[in-house]
Amino acid sequence: MSTYQLTEAIERYLNGEMGSEERAHFDQLRKENADIDSKIAEHLHFAGLLKQYRERLELERKLNAIHDEIDVHTLVEEMTVHPSWIVQLWRNHHSKISVAASVAIFAVLTTMFFTGYFSNINQPHYQELKTKLDHIEQSTHQLSTKTTALASEIHNKKKLLSPGNYKGSGFALSSNGYIVTNYHVVSGKFDSLYVQNAAGDSYRAKLVYTAPQYDIAILKIDDDSFENLPALPYNFRRAKSDVGEEVYAVGYSEGDSPVFDRGYVSSVNGYKSDSSEYRVSIPVNPGNSGGPLINSKGSIIGIVSGRQTQTEGASYAKKAGYLYKAIQNVPLDSLSGKLSLNNKNTLAGLNRVQQYKKLQNYVFMVKVY
Repeated sequence: MSTYQLTEAIERYLNGEMGSEERAHFDQLRKENADIDSKIAEHLHFAGLLKQYRERLELERKLNAIHDEIDVHTLVEEMTVHPSWIVQLWRNHHSKISVAASVAIFAVLTTMFFTGYFSNINQPHYQELKTKLDHIEQSTHQLSTKTTALASEIHNKKKLLSPGNYKGSGFALSSNGYIVTNYHVVSGKFDSLYVQNAAGDSYRAKLVYTAPQYDIAILKIDDDSFENLPALPYNFRRAKSDVGEEVYAVGYSEGDSPVFDRGYVSSVNGYKSDSSEYRVSIPVNPGNSGGPLINSKGSIIGIVSGRQTQTEGASYAKKAGYLYKAIQNVPLDSLSGKLSLNNKNTLAGLNRVQQYKKLQNYVFMVKVY
């Protein structure tokens, strides 16, 4: 379908000119193709801007008409020379002044409505949990980091890097270097990607596949110094978890060491009833995006993705079932090694401390430069 044909189809779709079968087909195409869904959203936004522009022109026309009817210079002179005539002035022109004031108030309220001012008042918001690192903090930290990196390379042949522009978390999908994180952590333009393990070793990585509709991105460590990990100790749970189930999150929300937090599943639906994610009562913070959500048996049940801004402890995680869907859609020619999810779990039966000691080596900090 050409760009012109797609634009024509979008206009017919939004104007309700499609038949029921054609509209159903277009709805399915919109769900399956994120680019088309994005173009529809852009078209709606553009149409809204045009509508606002038309209303603005109409408002200017009305104000100009009112202005032409009022002798502004005479009014100014009357108010300046005869200030005691203000009451008489209001009596003579109150209808026109009232209309002008009403139109002005309407314009202000319309602008506030279209900018989302009223809908945003006292409404909870969804906050993605990637961290934008402060440039001043980076510059002061880089000198110390470079010195440490030089000493480390001399003695240990290990890599240490300065903070990136953005930071999130990720975890291993396989022992040969495939890592999953959130799409919003790596979206946008960037020069390079690095992942850092709990020991502080950093490795260059490349972006293999993204699924924006699931907020999932798959990376692959592409560094000669990387050695395959031992077999993954956890598995990935397809089945839905139950409300009240105890869960744990691990991520790089503070410093260079993974942070362990505990909570429970509070709803099987996420933000605004999104069925692709869980709502969990767990205190996650910026930097947790892309980290694993684990149940008490050590199975991965989700990927931490965000939190609600006005409710303490209300967080969200994409369900692990959507990770399976994303992996099934990865083009084979983009893979440089086997990618299959582990179905064996050696964490079950261990206490929480023992589980964390094994798990921390498979959770990475994702740095975007």
